[in-house]
Amino acid sequence: MLSIREARPGDAGTVLALMHELAVYERLEHEVVATEELMHAALFGKSPRVFGDIAEWNGEPVGLALWFYNFSSFEALHGIYLEDLYVQENMRGKGIGKALIARLAKRCVEEGLARFEWSVLDWNTPSIEFYKAMGAELKDEWTVCRVSGVALKELAERGI
Repeated sequence: MLSIREARPGDAGTVLALMHELAVYERLEHEVVATEELMHAALFGKSPRVFGDIAEWNGEPVGLALWFYNFSSFEALHGIYLEDLYVQENMRGKGIGKALIARLAKRCVEEGLARFEWSVLDWNTPSIEFYKAMGAELKDEWTVCRVSGVALKELAERGI
């Protein structure tokens, strides 16, 4: 039986474990530096800026949606950005991913948000097909830009 609930204090280890499984699936486990303490602070600290929904099957955590609010300047409205969506491999095909996505879509509608967005790795054909089947439009004309690590520190130090 599927149930979905908001992440709550005490779930940081579960969230981190599911995120690590996702990183392995995406071949990015070498990039994971998050700790349980950092995850707890991000989700449940003084001013949380990220939120999580945990999917449970018969009371056991099997999936995760980590998300945050973004903003559309063209529409002057907020939206939701889905940072991570993960369902354990042995639990796929049971509607868990669809339920996590639908829950966030419902939040968007209920809160009057402009959009619901996420990224997918270009080699991840099963996920791309899954997202298309859910009504997602792939925005191929946009390229993600990122500055992090040493480059971020150097940019900050350069200033104007």
